[in-house]
Amino acid sequence: MPITILRSTGPSRDMALRAMFEARKQVFVDLLKWDVPVLAGRYEVDQFDDEHAVYLVLTDDGGRHLGSARLLATTRPHILGTLFASLCSATPPAASDCLEITRFCLDRRLRSAERRQVRDQLVVALVHYALDHRVRTYCGVAEFGWFQQILAFGWRCRPLGYPRVIDGRTLGALEIEIDPDTLGLLAQNGIGAVQPLARAA
Repeated sequence: MPITILRSTGPSRDMALRAMFEARKQVFVDLLKWDVPVLAGRYEVDQFDDEHAVYLVLTDDGGRHLGSARLLATTRPHILGTLFASLCSATPPAASDCLEITRFCLDRRLRSAERRQVRDQLVVALVHYALDHRVRTYCGVAEFGWFQQILAFGWRCRPLGYPRVIDGRTLGALEIEIDPDTLGLLAQNGIGAVQPLARAA
């Protein structure tokens, strides 16, 4: 299961990005009923999908989308700081060594065991990305069930405030510390190693 780092520019990446945006629509709009923009009736694309966004995309050997996550700089407009600052008991994170994890997406076609494997691959890939790019912390917003899972992964993670009900969904904000010990902490909790990231040309 190759993992590729992409930016939203360059015609050679159009196919992978279209597959990711289509999978996001199937998960976040069709399944979870989020009220977010949809492009051409097929693709979930919002205002944060610009040239500054970075994507980690996991595919099978045939290039089919399995899972993905979007990373946003917190020194620019991002979801927590722009839309959900009220979830933080203090000022939302904003630092050059802090990125926001958003749109963590597992393909709807995956079976239960495959979902766990893809989830773990993406989590470990996020740690590798942080270590490679001197990212000290991640932050994010999550619905309560997913919020609880993230806190339980074994890494150093803390809520940034109390969860709140917003537009009918219970949401929480959190911060994840990343350091050389993080991979070992995840492994102790059954979240194993991933192959090295394949960077797009």
